[in-house]
Amino acid sequence: MRLQNKVAVITGGSSGIGRATALLFAAEGAKVVITDVNDAGGQETLDLIKAAGNEALYFHADVSKAADCEGMIAFAEEKYGAVHILFNNAGIMHSDDGDATGTTESVWDLTMNINVKGVFLGCKYGIPAIRRAGGGSIINTASFVAILGAATPQLAYTASKGAVLAMSRELAVIHARENIRVNSLCPGPLRTELLMKFLNTEAKKQRRLVHVPMGRFGEAEEMAKAALYLASDESSYVTGTSFMVDGGITSAYVTPE
Repeated sequence: MRLQNKVAVITGGSSGIGRATALLFAAEGAKVVITDVNDAGGQETLDLIKAAGNEALYFHADVSKAADCEGMIAFAEEKYGAVHILFNNAGIMHSDDGDATGTTESVWDLTMNINVKGVFLGCKYGIPAIRRAGGGSIINTASFVAILGAATPQLAYTASKGAVLAMSRELAVIHARENIRVNSLCPGPLRTELLMKFLNTEAKKQRRLVHVPMGRFGEAEEMAKAALYLASDESSYVTGTSFMVDGGITSAYVTPE
């Protein structure tokens, strides 16, 4: 049990990486607070955790709203007594996100509000709680596109994930002496609903896959295992990293066979 006696708050827990991580963290002994705006999906995640005999609660939270982020942390402390792990995972990839000329201001603002402001607000209210608990781990979901840029234009998303990397590095430095670790998880292309809705044609999928040395999309469960390492005491000397879990895409440019 790698997270025994730990309390974890996971945003975006209704599907994808968030759901897989909630299931894994709970199986590893953590008490998990799942948050999302998708209450039906969140309840499904909760039911899966409880069916496995593990402990979790659900809290409705829009991470772009300060009151919701403050509320989710207060809820976790009230119900479970502490917060040791914060996984700022909620994010969007809008289907109308494109290049600078094609992306509307509304799509840009929505993406930044959830992907960047949501991480900021999670940390704003989560860090004092983790400090009260004596320390812990914050994991912020970024992306390989923050390092490379995307083959298929998605400017708002790419810029938002670059901001997450920069924010995570600075927070890691600020809080290192408080036993609070902050790392970015940078997934490669994943076979999740979020990306598959964006790569909605076979041509788009192949345009992305051709650059992945492993030649396949990653799985949400693989990201959950990486998050588990960052959340656990096994990574006690790891902070400020951009943890790449990307099938090798940031290491080499692969041309079509």
